[in-house]
Amino acid sequence: MGNPRPAAVKPPFMNVHSVLPYPKAHRTPAIGFIFLVLLLFPLLAAASSYEAPLPAQLSTDPDLCAYAPCKDIMPEADSFSTRKGKPAYVEAYHNRQLIGYVFLSTDIVDIPAYSGKPVVTLLGMDAAGKIIGVKILKHSEPILLVGIPESELTKFIKQFVGRFAWDKVEIGKARSGEGFVGIDAITGATVTVIAQNQVVMRSAYEIAKQTGIVQPIPKPQAQFTTIQEKLNWDALLKEGSVQHLRVMPKDLELGEGKEPYIDLYFGYLNAPNVGPNVLGERNYQRLMADLKPGEHAIFIIANGSSSFKGSGFVRGGIYDRIQVSQEMDTFTFRDTDYLNLYGISAAGAPRFRESGIFIIRSPSFSAAYPWSLVFLANKQDKETGAKTFINFDREYWLAPRYLQGGHPKLVKPDPTWLKVWKAKWLEILLFVLLLIGVTVAHVRRDDLTRRSTHKDKRWVAYPKYFFWTVSVLFVGYYAMAQPSITHVLTWFHSIIFQWKWELFLSDPLIFIFWWFIIITTLIWGRGLFCGWLCPYGSLTELAYKITRASGFKRFQFFLPKPLHDKLKWLKYGVFVVLLLVSFYSMGLAEKMAEIEPFKTTFLVGVLNRSWPFVLFWLVLFGASMLTERPFCKYLCPLGAGLAIPSQFRLFGLKRKTECQTCKACAAGCGSLAIDAQGRIDQRECLLCLDCMVLYYDTHACPPLSKERKRRERAGLPLTPISAKGYFILIVSEPTPTAAASGQS
Repeated sequence: MGNPRPAAVKPPFMNVHSVLPYPKAHRTPAIGFIFLVLLLFPLLAAASSYEAPLPAQLSTDPDLCAYAPCKDIMPEADSFSTRKGKPAYVEAYHNRQLIGYVFLSTDIVDIPAYSGKPVVTLLGMDAAGKIIGVKILKHSEPILLVGIPESELTKFIKQFVGRFAWDKVEIGKARSGEGFVGIDAITGATVTVIAQNQVVMRSAYEIAKQTGIVQPIPKPQAQFTTIQEKLNWDALLKEGSVQHLRVMPKDLELGEGKEPYIDLYFGYLNAPNVGPNVLGERNYQRLMADLKPGEHAIFIIANGSSSFKGSGFVRGGIYDRIQVSQEMDTFTFRDTDYLNLYGISAAGAPRFRESGIFIIRSPSFSAAYPWSLVFLANKQDKETGAKTFINFDREYWLAPRYLQGGHPKLVKPDPTWLKVWKAKWLEILLFVLLLIGVTVAHVRRDDLTRRSTHKDKRWVAYPKYFFWTVSVLFVGYYAMAQPSITHVLTWFHSIIFQWKWELFLSDPLIFIFWWFIIITTLIWGRGLFCGWLCPYGSLTELAYKITRASGFKRFQFFLPKPLHDKLKWLKYGVFVVLLLVSFYSMGLAEKMAEIEPFKTTFLVGVLNRSWPFVLFWLVLFGASMLTERPFCKYLCPLGAGLAIPSQFRLFGLKRKTECQTCKACAAGCGSLAIDAQGRIDQRECLLCLDCMVLYYDTHACPPLSKERKRRERAGLPLTPISAKGYFILIVSEPTPTAAASGQS
């Protein structure tokens, strides 16, 4: 029954309410306070489990319930034990009778959600294996723009209460006749709910299995062929009989050291053509004679600065750095499961610093099916100093020629990212069609601008209105696929530290959108995304146009060009600050990135935010009704990040020699991107195409208007406008005036 202890008073486990008092509004002037909120957001965040501060002892202290609210998920318990088992759990008692178990998800599984971080979840399960309580202690989901209200996440996890640890729980409508249990998803948070479903059910199943609630289900055991041939080390590696797993210091954010943190090789020894080649025939026969029926031996050899045996191993303890996993089963090793390995017989084997043979003693393990060796590395959180484990694994499956009948038929579940892509196939198709439509429209911009005039821009305006509306309603509000500076920061860190395709593939629309943005930015500059497709930019542009058409045009204004030219650099400063802060603390940088109103607008919703966010959003949106795109021009760090590569674009908008002195285009440029010399700053240009309409307009473009009037007075025909923006020469006409210089 263990040694129950009284329920602990839990002052170390504090939420944001108890740690971060909300400042009084009268201490700071309104506008200054808004920016103070953005820069010091971690000190002003509303209380929630989002990035909630957790004590470092939560994952290490034997007394879990001193740091976690065990009573919240197991209210009938009056006492709890210390951590037991591997993975760890806590026994819950009522009147000294065992009534269930409490466990922390991060003690059991290492499944990241969309943010790339695990959702830290506390679970309670009764002695019959039924889940009776689930509480999220910390998550990071809204930062990478999943953007779900806290209430929706809480509502979602409550659906697991009443499920048994062995239930096959599926997101959405359950498959009839196959024993699945369906639960409702969260709109716009597919990755989060799929990952959390795995976290809850795998954690519960693992503890149920360890505590004896669930009995292991024997798998069909491998029947080996009689192949006997001499293989060297390279041949064993090539056919997969020996697998290689290497972890470098940079994988753990420990710098760029050249010596591996761990560099290990492993393999399955029972197979008659693997064991003899690795151990030698005599040692192999001795090992097989010692093994009992149903037992399996694997070998590990390793080099590196760390040890796969662990530094804290004691007699009677568990090797806490290695595990074997097969489907939902996890196998750990005690000292009695270890045998010495003194050498490798295969020619060409590497030298090694440590080695061992480990015995798996479970009928639920079968060498006929794939399994993985999991290495648990020690990683220290730079912010809290707490040490946690991060998992690295390598799959192993015997070559089919060593198994009678070859590999058994095995249907592997799709990875999370692929499930998301399949579930969103219609949204992906519509989104790709939208991107194609925008691209085609911009490629055909010459046709659109030639058909338009300064007084009638319908051929340019109507496509933009259509794309803006679709971007706001479909991309923004429905699909929640608003790109953000947090994606850029994540890429920087992934490139420097560890790249994981799964992280970026987990949101298909964002993944596709970013490829589109990267390609089109290098071809035309940032304007195609920022000016035509950004959901927030489109919303503010529509607000400006509607205000203009509603009779309030007299209140609208542009900042003076000299002031604009100074303020436009502010967004670059915001970008640089966020980038630098991210290398100090990614979490802090993500919170400071709330200067982007994207999450408030599309992902969480204005009504779900605290008042500083609402006030800031209202100020920005109100300003957008009076002046064109103020956030895009002066504050947007994403726009600044895209403006830098825009300098290297392949194609820019057309200009004439006369543009150096003519101010016609500059007067109508909503982006204020044309300077006094008539040059277009491609970093600021949002490709509204107004200047291109004038470029071909024989009544609005001064050099064209002058030439038109000259020809009309002379009775000469008005030839079409060339690609260079001039009337095509009349063949019989004498050399024209200077206005026709540069004609084609």
